[in-house]
Amino acid sequence: MKNRIVNQNLTFLALIAGLFLLIPTTSKAHTGIIKWSVIGKKTVDYKLDKDVFWVSPRAPKYRKLQLKVTGGRLNMHKCVVHYMNGTKQNINLKGNFNPGDLSRVIDLNGDKRRIEKVVFVYDTKFRSNKRAKVTLLGYH
Repeated sequence: MKNRIVNQNLTFLALIAGLFLLIPTTSKAHTGIIKWSVIGKKTVDYKLDKDVFWVSPRAPKYRKLQLKVTGGRLNMHKCVVHYMNGTKQNINLKGNFNPGDLSRVIDLNGDKRRIEKVVFVYDTKFRSNKRAKVTLLGYH
């Protein structure tokens, strides 16, 4: 009687374990999910600052970019995306960003593009008591 109950329990556990193997994974490699990922983070000086976000040649091809500002207030002057094929795209992002702000979603020229680097010229607004921190996100 005990063996029968143990066998039934083992069969039930094996069935449950088999069901978990059928649940799809959420990784991009298995499902083709397109998602946002962090390309890089920088802390901005109070004076005029130029930062370069270098992108690994092994990084995915990106369709869109977006900027997230935390910490202090940011004054954006210029943004230029440099592609691996030698071309570049000037992005009109001039303006002020408060902590917690996201930039508009930036559509990149072409379909999916290999990015070499993204260059920002900006400064932390002087009235801010904290330096701005910038996170560059890429949509692939």
